[in-house]
Amino acid sequence: MSHYLQFKDFTREEYDYLFARTRRIKEMFKSYQQHWPLVDRTLVMIFEKASTRTRLSFEAGMHQLGGSAIYLNTRDSQLGRGEPVEDAAQVISRMSDIVMIRTFEQDIIERFAANSRVPVINGLTNEYHPCQIMADIFTFIEHRGSIQGKTVAWIGDSNNVCNTWLQAAEILDFNVHVSTPPGYEVEPERAGLYGTDHFEQFADPMEAARGADLVTTDVWTSMGFEAENEERLRDFADWQVDADMMRVAKADAVFMHCLPAHRGEEVAAEVIDGPQSVVWDEAENRLHVQKALMEYLLLGRVNP
Repeated sequence: MSHYLQFKDFTREEYDYLFARTRRIKEMFKSYQQHWPLVDRTLVMIFEKASTRTRLSFEAGMHQLGGSAIYLNTRDSQLGRGEPVEDAAQVISRMSDIVMIRTFEQDIIERFAANSRVPVINGLTNEYHPCQIMADIFTFIEHRGSIQGKTVAWIGDSNNVCNTWLQAAEILDFNVHVSTPPGYEVEPERAGLYGTDHFEQFADPMEAARGADLVTTDVWTSMGFEAENEERLRDFADWQVDADMMRVAKADAVFMHCLPAHRGEEVAAEVIDGPQSVVWDEAENRLHVQKALMEYLLLGRVNP
């Protein structure tokens, strides 16, 4: 049994399989071919953080695979009343086939997985967001081919999405240029890095974006940091991805954002709504990569 708690939980060979499998699953979805490999399987989705794309993509994805999905919010369950994570894992994993958790500290999902009898998927924690980066990389492959050797420019906060890009670069052999305001730099230990050969930090966001194949960002204030919002608006003012920044990237560079986006803050409307933006494909691909992921965790590799 495998869990998917960080991007580095899988090898490059496994990602090659998952991206190929995602392409096939998406083709079947687009051509209205029924694909029900997970009939009678149940996904439990545990949410401690609010969600639109994560809930919709996992719930719709499990139904499209022939299974069922159950939504649990910690406010409406015993987890919200102090039941130990370890106890909840023992019970929930005896009544389901796979679990997705969207929570705060990574330690919570690690403890749950250690006591689970079924695979556990990280739907987002403060430290990592592996399903998002799977979708982002698959989207890049769809539009531009292999990401190996390419350069990704991350502009903004060194948050969970940034951390996961850094792990992905190590495994899939591409480069990440990170530019953050002073005081928001990457923390290698928090990012879970085991090497620094694939990323470089830049004080100037324009230099980070120069020559990039992909420019990406996220909100300046992630969930759980709302009390810092006013300070962050000041600190990040020069880190908006705008048309000038996209012009110094490669001519065929694409723009990504995991959404929700704040136009006029981390990204200019002319960029996210412009021709280089692939954010809607990126959002849809959460559905398809997660279907491939759930199929793989429950069934292993399957024939095309």
